[in-house]
Amino acid sequence: MEFLTTSEAADYLRLGERKLYELVTTGAIPCTKVTGKWLFPRHELDLWVLSGLARPAGMLIAEPPPVVGGSQDELLDWALRESGSGLGSMSEGSVRGLERLQRNEVMAAAVHFHGLDATDDLAGAASVEALRAAPDLHDVVLVAFARREQGLVLPQGNPKHLHGLTDVLARGARMAMRQQGTGAQMLLDVLLKRAGASTRDLRRAEAPCLTGPDLAELVRAGQADCGIATRATARSAGLDFVPLVWENFDLAMRQRSYFRPAMQALLRFLGERRLRQRAEELTGYDPSPAGQIRFAA
Repeated sequence: MEFLTTSEAADYLRLGERKLYELVTTGAIPCTKVTGKWLFPRHELDLWVLSGLARPAGMLIAEPPPVVGGSQDELLDWALRESGSGLGSMSEGSVRGLERLQRNEVMAAAVHFHGLDATDDLAGAASVEALRAAPDLHDVVLVAFARREQGLVLPQGNPKHLHGLTDVLARGARMAMRQQGTGAQMLLDVLLKRAGASTRDLRRAEAPCLTGPDLAELVRAGQADCGIATRATARSAGLDFVPLVWENFDLAMRQRSYFRPAMQALLRFLGERRLRQRAEELTGYDPSPAGQIRFAA
């Protein structure tokens, strides 16, 4: 990330340094103080300018509701409450969340896309590519929330001795599924492809689950032998867990939403110690990337 000094930022924004200092003292402009000097992240200055862009009356765009759609996540749900942001949540999966973002029906979408051609980083490039390919999202920003651990959720004691998808396939274990369009289902497709198999080779539970906790409840009730979900989900349900991958879990939003008070309240909270402590309590999270801008159109 490129940082500008006070004089460079004033020149870049075509403001006087005195006016810039007024904005700093009122907390109205993105900046940080390092060893007594104010520094301004250039990219966030661009977003700050765009967030106040004036448009003719015929071009006015309705503000989206203060809701985060997309994928369900325990740490995110907690952060929405504890940050005082006033943001609600609507958990429908990454694809549905992105579709709602395109239609201006949510302020942000929590996403963790997986591409069948992914190699090392199973969720990094795929999420960025999904945003690039989405129509009407020419002003999108992708902000890192955390990295999290995904794996097999299993009954206590792992009675079928499942240690990976190879065991699931070989032993005909009944697998709980997520609905199409969720990051967990995309991940399962990727892992099955690597194993030379597909969902047709699985013994599947009948109805797909809307969220990870729904899937965990199916396993806990004995209606499935396993399923793909996060370590935090397994722990909350009192289930066993076999780790498979770490993935990026991010927030996609329009540039004009980035500086809205509700979103700024959440983004400021991502840097607080309380978030790191809660991540440790839930287990299976690495919150070190939280708040970093991973992509901007």
